[in-house]
Amino acid sequence: MKAVLRRLFARSLARLDLHEVLHRRVGLTGSFLTVDDDAIDLRQVERIIVIAIGKAAGSMTASVAKLLAPRTFDGIVVTTNAPETPIPGCEWYIGGHPLPNTRSFDAGAAVINCLKQVGPRDLVIYLLSGGGSALFEQPIDGLNLEDTKALNKLLVTAGPAIADINVIRKHVSRVKGGQLTALAGQAQQLTFYVSDVPDNDPSLIASGPTMPDPSTVADCHAILKNTKLFDQMPIAVRKLFENNQVPETPKPGSPEFLTSRWYRLLGSAEAVKTMADETRALGWQVMIDVAVRDNWSLERTVEHLLTAVDHVRQAHPRSPVAIVNGGEFSCPVTNPLGLGGRNQAFVLACVPRIAGRSIAVLSAGTDGIDGSSPAAGAVADGESLSRGERTGLHHDTYLRRADSHQFFEQLGDAITTGPTGHNVRDLRLLVAW
Repeated sequence: MKAVLRRLFARSLARLDLHEVLHRRVGLTGSFLTVDDDAIDLRQVERIIVIAIGKAAGSMTASVAKLLAPRTFDGIVVTTNAPETPIPGCEWYIGGHPLPNTRSFDAGAAVINCLKQVGPRDLVIYLLSGGGSALFEQPIDGLNLEDTKALNKLLVTAGPAIADINVIRKHVSRVKGGQLTALAGQAQQLTFYVSDVPDNDPSLIASGPTMPDPSTVADCHAILKNTKLFDQMPIAVRKLFENNQVPETPKPGSPEFLTSRWYRLLGSAEAVKTMADETRALGWQVMIDVAVRDNWSLERTVEHLLTAVDHVRQAHPRSPVAIVNGGEFSCPVTNPLGLGGRNQAFVLACVPRIAGRSIAVLSAGTDGIDGSSPAAGAVADGESLSRGERTGLHHDTYLRRADSHQFFEQLGDAITTGPTGHNVRDLRLLVAW
C-alpha cells in the first residue's frame, strides 16, 4: 500500500505542473490573449511588460515567453536562482530569502522605475509565487536594508501568524500591499499567482504587491501590541509608527484597481482536489478534510486525521477509504541539529498509532522540501513500528530529537522528489482497508 500512496503523490505533483496549468488557462487565439472567459486584443497593446516575483518566477516567465512567442516583452524576474536558459528582454535578480538582501532592494528599485514609465496602452503581466516578500523589497522613507532585515528576522522568528507578518510588511514597504498596481497607473494589469498561504488569500502572496490591501496601519499597531513585538523592533521602524509616519496602502474599491484582474493558477485547494481525484480513480471512498488549521499542533492534527479515517472506514467497511488533507500545522523546531520537517514528523507521530493495523499514511510538501531534510516527506504503514524496532530504530527517540528524516531514510520510506519549483503547501493522505 505504501507504494500505491507514493504513486498517488507523484501523479498529483505531475498534474500540478505550473507550465501545464498556465497553458490550460491562458491561450493566444489570433491577436487575442485569452484567460478563462476574458480576452485582450493585443493589437491595441503597445508594450508587454512581465514582472515575475517569487520562487517560481523563472519557470512562470519561461512559460509566458513560450505562450506569447513570437511576440516579445520586457521583463524583470526576481527569484532564488539564475536562469537555466536566458529569456530575451528580461533582467534577472537573485533576491534574498528568508531575509531580503541588496539584490532584493535593487529589484524593488528596478520595478518601481519600470512601472513609472508604463502608459495606458501597455499591458503589465505579474507572475507571483511564494517567497516574494523577502526576495523583492523597497522600504518606505526612513528605513534602510539593515532595518528591513532586522524587522523581517524578528517577524519570522517570533511566531506571529503569516497573515499578521504580512500586514506589517505591507505598511513599511513601497512595493507591497497593492502599491505596484498604483504605480502602473491606467495600464491593463493581469496578475497570475500561485498560493502558498492560508485560505488562498491573494493579498498575502508575496505580501500582495498588486492586490487591494484590506489591512490598515491601525491593524499594525494592534498586531504589534498583541504580540508584544513593538519594543523589539528596530529603532527606525518604531519611530515611524510612533510619529504616525507609516502610510496607508491602496484599499479595495480604490480607482487604482479598475484596470486590474487577478487569476489564481494553483493553491492548496487545487492540490487537495487533484490528490482526491487521483485516489477516487482507484474506486476508493474518499473524503476531503478541511478542518486542520495553521495553528493546530502536531498532536492535534494526528489525532484528528486518524480519528477521521476510522470514522470513514466504519461507514464504508467493504472498500478502502481515504482522507485527503492539505495545508500546514504548527511544528516548531526543537532541535536545530535534527533532520526533518513537519511532514516527516507527522508520519512518524502516526507510526505507533497505526501499528498492526491496515492503515497507511503519507505526508509531503508540494515544493519537494520538508524542513531541514533533503526529502519532501515520508510514508508509513502498520508494519513501520516493528520494522524500525527490529533494526534498532525507536520512533519516540527520533521524534523527540526532531530527527524524523533519519528514521524514514533508514527504513527506505522517505519521499524524495527534489525541489519542484513551486509550493502549494503540504498534502496528506491516510488510507484504511
